[in-house]
Amino acid sequence: MDKNQLNSGVMAEKQAAQPLFALADCNNFYVSCERVFQPHLEDKPVVVLSNNDGCVVARSNEAKKLGLPMGAPAFKWKDFFIRHKVFVFSSNYALYSDMSDRVMNVLASFAPEIEIYSHDEAFLSLSGNRSTDPETYARRIRREVRKCTGIPVSIGLGNTKTLAKAANKLAKSTPEFQGVFDLGQCPDRDRYLKSLQAKDIWGIGPRYARLLQGHGLYTAYDLKESNQAWIRKKLTVAGLQTVLELQGVPCVDLETQPQPAKSMVRSRSFGRPVTELSELREALSSHVHSAARRLRANGQIAGNLQVFLQTNRFKPEPQYSPCLSTCLPRATNHTQPLLTAALKLLQRIYKKGFAFQKTGVLLTDLQPEFVRQLTFWEAGAKDQESAGQLMKTLDHINARYGKDTLRYACAGFEKNWEMRRGKMSPEYTTRWPDIPRVKA
Repeated sequence: MDKNQLNSGVMAEKQAAQPLFALADCNNFYVSCERVFQPHLEDKPVVVLSNNDGCVVARSNEAKKLGLPMGAPAFKWKDFFIRHKVFVFSSNYALYSDMSDRVMNVLASFAPEIEIYSHDEAFLSLSGNRSTDPETYARRIRREVRKCTGIPVSIGLGNTKTLAKAANKLAKSTPEFQGVFDLGQCPDRDRYLKSLQAKDIWGIGPRYARLLQGHGLYTAYDLKESNQAWIRKKLTVAGLQTVLELQGVPCVDLETQPQPAKSMVRSRSFGRPVTELSELREALSSHVHSAARRLRANGQIAGNLQVFLQTNRFKPEPQYSPCLSTCLPRATNHTQPLLTAALKLLQRIYKKGFAFQKTGVLLTDLQPEFVRQLTFWEAGAKDQESAGQLMKTLDHINARYGKDTLRYACAGFEKNWEMRRGKMSPEYTTRWPDIPRVKA
């Protein structure tokens, strides 16, 4: 064996020993979900609005090129939308959540370990797959996600999660990469790090970015080459880990098992100001119903409940935003006792003469339901089993026939207080009447 072959073998073994991360990020996710079922929107400017059709929260590349900023108030840009023929949609959370699940299921089939980082991006461990060139494998993942879900994704590769995140940004912003870029095996990595601003690096927020700029550190490369002692002092250990990860030293592992939530909040702004207690009761009951369902899905129970009301602080009118909490007699995830406690608190904090913008419920002291501490006043085992079976039946019916098919009457029926979503597309994948019909 000659010297070159020996060196190649050593390099191959070294690369095989290094971890390899991929970050798959859906492109303009909310917009892409709308386009899956409305193909005529391809290559057209499209935006999705926030709750109550307030502000722009998602933009297609075509909308970005028109100069439309993120967070633009819809009412101020109404003429702009008309003039440039921008397609505008209300947020369709049921559709986006279901499409997110579908994307994550496809990604999980390509990697032994996956960390779902948000609804539209996930880290994958590709360390155990060295039989195929990483970039070729990433392109295969990208094609499969597009084929199975219709959602376009960009994939960045790196020996650390921070490098994978940086590579993903380059994959998205550089057309010649065609949605995939490997910063782990890149021979001129520093050149690309010089093209990225420090503020664009994972873990560097606006405040740290200003601090770095004040000391002459503008790019990802500057951050990588910075003094580690100074970074630890000014940016803490987390900042030092970012620097090491840019150097190719893994410091942050995949979190394949997300930490259990310590609290849960359910709240949403009203579509119009609400003054009547009866409507507040309906809205709060709806939020409690949703929170209890999520608790049961997570296998958790809550020991503390807080109810809050909010008026609109941006309007020149009387303001009143109270909150009140209570410790539950027994930690639970059953809807009925949570409703009873929440409505009692609402009765205590409600005052006439105020126009409320929002109400909600906050559940704290969350714990796994199988380790609940019993009390002397616990109901009998038979009563507990009966209540548990009732909740299982409720969840099963709603899962099979659609959300809120079966619900407590106090949550209301007409729900005139619900948020405005005047431009919402059908819930194509989660509601039977909205499933697209194909005629052949």
